[in-house]
Amino acid sequence: MGFEGAAGAMGGGVRALMRRKQVDSERARPAGSSNELRKELSVAQLIAIGVGSTIGAGVYVLVGTVAREHSGPALTLSFLIAGIAAALSAFCYAELASRCPSAGSAYHYSYICVGEGVAWLIGWALILEYTIGGSAVARGISPNLALFFGGADNLPLGIATALSICCSLYMLVSVVIVGLVPYFAMDPDTPISSAFARHGVHWAMYLVTTGAVLALCSTLMGSILPQPRILMAMARDGLLPSFFSDVHKTTQVPVKSTIVTGICAASLAFFMDVSQLAGMVSVGTLLAFTIVAVSILILRYVPPDEVPLPSSLQASFRLSHENDEEKLRDTLGDEDHEEGASEISDIVVESIKDPLIEKQLYASKLDETKRRKTAACSIASVCIGVLVLTTSASATFLPFLVRCFVCAFGGLLLLTGLGVLCWIDQDDGRHSFGHSGGFICPFVPLLPVMCILINTYLLINLGGGTWMRVGVWLVMGVFVYIFYGRTHSSLTDVVYVPVAEANEIYGSSSASGFVA
Repeated sequence: MGFEGAAGAMGGGVRALMRRKQVDSERARPAGSSNELRKELSVAQLIAIGVGSTIGAGVYVLVGTVAREHSGPALTLSFLIAGIAAALSAFCYAELASRCPSAGSAYHYSYICVGEGVAWLIGWALILEYTIGGSAVARGISPNLALFFGGADNLPLGIATALSICCSLYMLVSVVIVGLVPYFAMDPDTPISSAFARHGVHWAMYLVTTGAVLALCSTLMGSILPQPRILMAMARDGLLPSFFSDVHKTTQVPVKSTIVTGICAASLAFFMDVSQLAGMVSVGTLLAFTIVAVSILILRYVPPDEVPLPSSLQASFRLSHENDEEKLRDTLGDEDHEEGASEISDIVVESIKDPLIEKQLYASKLDETKRRKTAACSIASVCIGVLVLTTSASATFLPFLVRCFVCAFGGLLLLTGLGVLCWIDQDDGRHSFGHSGGFICPFVPLLPVMCILINTYLLINLGGGTWMRVGVWLVMGVFVYIFYGRTHSSLTDVVYVPVAEANEIYGSSSASGFVA
């Protein structure tokens, strides 16, 4: 009995990790809920937020650290590579944001496409990323202040424009800064201002420092802006306490989460330096980029064919079946019900037993099942191959021949999975998944696979110290999920039903005035 109980608990834990929520989870909440956010952003506002939250810390603070400790005079090239990696991820983000518009970013997308376990990991990593991001920016403001005082179609266009502007500015600034000062002599805290000061151009130093302070303040707000929404999305799903999902009635902003985020970011900025903070930010960013690319592959080849039905709608689900039974009784009579049902069943079975119909139905079902299994195995092969290839390529402590053999094995898995995905058809359900008519990511599966490869390689090479610090945070997240999130999840008591049936239930519930 003890063994059976342990096995059942383990099985329940695995099922919890694989739970997926539906795209339109907003409709499962009461209309006019006080937890709704204002969601309208114009293209100009998206560009302003994107540029303002990206330019600050990278240009005015991290340029010195990256050039001095990593890239050297190849700083411009490193920013170009980073821009390409970000552009690949931007295409994937744009499609998912168009199909699944809701607060939560990569956490929300992975919860829909991959499962609750991965979504929790990404959400927990994003909490660290945005908090640390604010800390890194706040940490960068202080030296600049000291030096200054004497020591829409709601989205793809906005992403692309902001990314292009940022990448161009990063590359132009890196060309200037490397030309002014040798990379090994750069000030890691105030690289641009100090470069002008070394050449006696003090008026430029004050001008650049003024821009740095203003830009870093803008970036600080841009870094802290997404964090409360991640917390709110996770709290809405039951994975965190409801305290974080409270939205102010007047401003429609998650004020409590914003205050907590600001306090945590200020505390970390006080105790850690920029290089430590920057490495920890990169883990959350690259994990999110990677899982978003994986989500695109899942959406295109094996989109969820079942969706969760909330416990509040399960009564409607049972009532619908009971009504169907009652209609059949009224038509046939109570005594003839079983006989009539049997006759109908016999007619259906006889019609299906027609050799041609039976063959077509069986072949169609078998082909689709086989295609989905093949696609799932191919996606897994790509992910495993990428992990093996990037890890072995970065493991300089291994003998050369061993590295070559393992790299070849990982590359074979990667190319095999990619080749199969290029050969088989994408799922027909992708056309109706989520909100149709928005941006579509081009060059699938090649673009998402390239995105996974580049981001995984960057993740592997972040360094042991960064992974140790982030590892502590992720282990804490595992315990929080086991002891709170897993049991409080909004998907704990749901029943999974086919997509078409779920849409019919939601439609009938709305028509009858039923509110979930």
